[in-house]
Amino acid sequence: MVQVANAPKLLDLSKLAAFVDPLPIPSIAKPMGRRQAPKSGSVTVPFHRIPVRECFSKIHRDLPATRFWGYGGSVPGPTIEARSGEGVLVEWMNELPLKHFLPIDHNLMGAEKGQPEVRTVVHLHGAKASPENDGYPEDWYVPGKSRTYHYPNGQDPALLWYHDHAMGINRLNICAGMAGLYIVRDAVEEALNLPSGVYEIPLVFMDRLIRADGQIYYPVSQRPEMPWVPEYFGDAVLINGKLLPYLEVEPRRYRFRILNASNGRFYFLSLSNGQPFQQIGTDQGLLESVVEVKRLALAPGERADLVIDFSNQAGEEILLNNLAVSPMQFRVARQRSGTDSSSLPKTLRQVPKIPESAAVRTRRLTLEEFDDLAAEPVTHLLDGKRWHEPISEKPVIGSTEIWEFVNTTDDSHPIHLHMVRFQILDRRPFDVPDFLVNRKLVYTAPPVPPEAFEAGWKDTVRVSPGSCTRIIVKFEGFVGRYVWHCHILEHEDNEMMRPYEVVAG
Repeated sequence: MVQVANAPKLLDLSKLAAFVDPLPIPSIAKPMGRRQAPKSGSVTVPFHRIPVRECFSKIHRDLPATRFWGYGGSVPGPTIEARSGEGVLVEWMNELPLKHFLPIDHNLMGAEKGQPEVRTVVHLHGAKASPENDGYPEDWYVPGKSRTYHYPNGQDPALLWYHDHAMGINRLNICAGMAGLYIVRDAVEEALNLPSGVYEIPLVFMDRLIRADGQIYYPVSQRPEMPWVPEYFGDAVLINGKLLPYLEVEPRRYRFRILNASNGRFYFLSLSNGQPFQQIGTDQGLLESVVEVKRLALAPGERADLVIDFSNQAGEEILLNNLAVSPMQFRVARQRSGTDSSSLPKTLRQVPKIPESAAVRTRRLTLEEFDDLAAEPVTHLLDGKRWHEPISEKPVIGSTEIWEFVNTTDDSHPIHLHMVRFQILDRRPFDVPDFLVNRKLVYTAPPVPPEAFEAGWKDTVRVSPGSCTRIIVKFEGFVGRYVWHCHILEHEDNEMMRPYEVVAG
């Protein structure tokens, strides 16, 4: 356990009144007009201009306003809605101060002394975008500058999210509030008649350490020359930017689009009345059919699409639990305002399985920790390589590969691949000590297929400790340089991130 220096007095959540603030709903971004898409002739697409700037927001009725850095001046930022097959242009403007309000570790790759203290670059997580529009970690820019990215949206409808990806300070920028939702829609999904409009609710989870004065606290270690800490966990879970909020609902079906935007916290969500969720989708859109789950696991970066039917809970108060010590409350009205005309079809869409025989190559990639008694904390690496080492993963465009993530650590790591979607094949425990000595996989049990709620298209996978997790990926989209990394942001900033390159055949 890393000891922290000069820790301030933190907010005592037990003394804070619960459920006195209504859940805010992020605003919908309004296009400023239409502009010509790159390399498209005369085709025009919606154009957004979204600044990231310092802002102050009350996370609770009884606390002073908290300082954030938010897109559009809010946390979360405005939700961008797009149509599948129609591109969007977004100019991301850096209007931040010149000095960071969270502690920078200049020992980390990309955050060395001499680099500008405040830098940003936006990654649209889950998007199939070209390399120059993906938000490569080294493509950052400073206050006063902007970048315009084109998102073609040539993909299925899904809940994506945008966030900072600046090398070496990504964990700090997201902790400061730099995240927002991006929803791709299409007519096929809309024809399913799922709950929509005011009955479709986004829930963005961000846990924070909050000081007694209501401000965000990010700890540093006792060693001033190395302030990095291995994970960031807070007991105050902000939901759409509020602490301990309530949501008034009617006794009818609701659709909840959920994002875990926390730095390192995993959630295991459940309802206090024991009622199950009806899960209809995951990272990259709808599942093939509805899956009933009583306990929803969600790692950093993962998304879930749920339907909750409150029809039989009129007049009740229900908690959404496992949000650290700060749950959320649903207040169910006694009557509906009208007829619930939504539906929950048995079949949602086809999700054809990629056969293992389609793979032209299998890559075995390790997740390892390296102890350094002179440093604090340990170093996490992917395949034993640091960021600056030559690119070793070069899949051919249009080809299919199996990637085996061999996790020798005691942590569960959510691994995210940029640009592509994939399917989980299985997880299988192995003898870790034997592997570390002999570098051979000796399995200790049969393979376990993915859970039913993971059986759709994914872009982030939980790699369990002491297991080999296999995914199958078709590298469709664009050629060029991307990254894959652990989505525990402290790990990612400390070199648990590697470039990969999609090459022409």
